[in-house]
Amino acid sequence: MSRLIPAEVPRKAPGDRYCLVEAIPFALAHLACMAVVFTGVDLTALLIAVAFYAVRMFGITAGYHRYFSHRTFKTSRVFAFVLGFIAQSSAQRGVLWWASAHRHHHRFSDTDNDVHSPVRRGFWYAHFGWFFTVKHRVTNFDTIPDLSKFPELRWLDRQHYLPAIVVAILAFLIGGWSGLVVGFFWSTVALWHATFSINSLAHVVGRRRYPTGDQSRNNWWLALLTFGEGWHNNHHHYQSAARQGFRWYEVDFSYYALKALSAVGLVWDLQTAPKRVVRNEQRLRRAVVEKVAAELAGTFPVEKIAADLRAALGEKRASLDASLHELQDELAALIEKGQHQFDQKAETFRDELEQLIHAIDLSALPSVGDIRDRAAATFMRTPSLNEIAERARHILIDDLCEALIAAKAVPANAGR
Repeated sequence: MSRLIPAEVPRKAPGDRYCLVEAIPFALAHLACMAVVFTGVDLTALLIAVAFYAVRMFGITAGYHRYFSHRTFKTSRVFAFVLGFIAQSSAQRGVLWWASAHRHHHRFSDTDNDVHSPVRRGFWYAHFGWFFTVKHRVTNFDTIPDLSKFPELRWLDRQHYLPAIVVAILAFLIGGWSGLVVGFFWSTVALWHATFSINSLAHVVGRRRYPTGDQSRNNWWLALLTFGEGWHNNHHHYQSAARQGFRWYEVDFSYYALKALSAVGLVWDLQTAPKRVVRNEQRLRRAVVEKVAAELAGTFPVEKIAADLRAALGEKRASLDASLHELQDELAALIEKGQHQFDQKAETFRDELEQLIHAIDLSALPSVGDIRDRAAATFMRTPSLNEIAERARHILIDDLCEALIAAKAVPANAGR
């Protein structure tokens, strides 16, 4: 059974190898920040940095994320292009690429297929390492048919760094060399790491208010730095909301700016989370229930419970061992006859083991109530709590069967 948090970091696949050419501009931008020892820092340059950080962070959060990735509000094609241009001035590749990668993240959040899961691949890979891998350079247009149909967005996406170059020239014209180094490069590097922190820290540090089937968390400090993106668990709970700070005290600067733009007619139909969603009164989708249940099941020590189970069999153990040895001989013979017959026999034995486990009064095996109590202590109560607990117990029993088969029958990879 696949777990949300693996025992070890998966090995790199061929597509995970890094493209060093892509990393050169990233490294040079950091080095350019050091040129401040020659240019100095003045008030004009600092004001440029603050202004460019704020405007471009809004472009990332409202443009890249809330509009292009999730379509949480509506706007005209002209203003959509403006939002895309502002977002791309942060030098985080093209608007279509960004939306495609982010939709992929939500589809596979914190699984092996996630593009930047810190619980799967570690902090630094999630923070920026994934950005420079070969397989993540390509835009998957199948995930963005609603965006790729617009020629102006396709053109903008091809001009990856043109908006950033325009902004850099503007910073130089306004503030000279100090304006370029401090105003542009400092603010750009700050934007990168603030944005990347949502991929890394927001899945590690903070509070999990809602069961979402992943490790997304709410973090007040990240919300301030990223104009509301730090309410990440809220967002994963309900992705269609233009407002990610669900409660009045959850600061969301990007939403406030969108409200102002809606007042003048530049954007409209801002979606917000329904009250039943905020109060966690909505039943979870089956896919979320499955992921949360798998996570809960993984918090119990399967090997220890399996050992306790074998000890509790008592007088039945001898007959069980005889059956297991007999099964081992049968499975070894079936391996030679074909994979299909092997799988059928193994599945039959798994069913027999599960029936035996259900028939034994084993205190070490957590009950549905035990699992439900642990779930309730982990996140806010949900109408799907009983469903999660029951499914988690089924998964746990299935894992126990696998542990018993591995211990007494044939190796898990036999015949594969």
